Amino acid sequence: MNLILDIGNTNTKIAVFEKKVMLKKITINSDLIDRSILKLQKKYPLKNCIVSSVTKIHRDTLKSIDLIEKSIELNQKTNVPFQNHYKTPTTLGVDRIALASAAISQYPNQNTLVIDAGTCITYDFINASKKYVGGAISPGISMRYKALHQFTANLPVLEPGSFKLIGNDTQSAIHSGVLNGIIQEIEGVISQYQSEYSNLTVVLTGGDTIFLAKKLKSSIFANPNFLLEGLNSILIHNLNE
Repeated sequence: MNLILDIGNTNTKIAVFEKKVMLKKITINSDLIDRSILKLQKKYPLKNCIVSSVTKIHRDTLKSIDLIEKSIELNQKTNVPFQNHYKTPTTLGVDRIALASAAISQYPNQNTLVIDAGTCITYDFINASKKYVGGAISPGISMRYKALHQFTANLPVLEPGSFKLIGNDTQSAIHSGVLNGIIQEIEGVISQYQSEYSNLTVVLTGGDTIFLAKKLKSSIFANPNFLLEGLNSILIHNLNE
């Protein structure tokens, strides 16, 4: 079985896969990684592991991985199932590498746009020839709300909620500006890609997947676990080498 670790600055997602099937997923505080892995090892025969982290990993928090037969720490030099055509390949984030790998694994020989709606909204395009071409990065929902508060004197910081096109007070105007703005951005980006690439597959993932998927008119595949599945596909790819 495969152990998948997606380590963030605050929280970590841990998943257990049997081949390509996810059996378990938990989200924990990053300080509890080792303890959580030890619990999983008692329940599952974990043989392989991949670690992806957007922050520096302290090996003291990952001692339990030493008990696993095969482990990989994902970086820009890791063997992946696509060609990286990013102009600065060493700067491509491990999260975007995992998303590109998931696209190749699940939508082979297709033009695929992956939209990851989290802290930032990232757009990653992988063409039908298995080439990662690039994409875009913009502020996510929470970041936009916080920016309006931080860089003004009087605007409050709000949580995402329902919105209408025309806000008739400060709060509803903020909701319209942030949420309608993001929806129009995503719809516009999808439309631009569709005008240039035929048979485009669009995948929406990330923490705001469910919230946004209900509001988008474009045809998309909503999959909150796409990154974890991508990490698992990279692990399988390396095990088969």
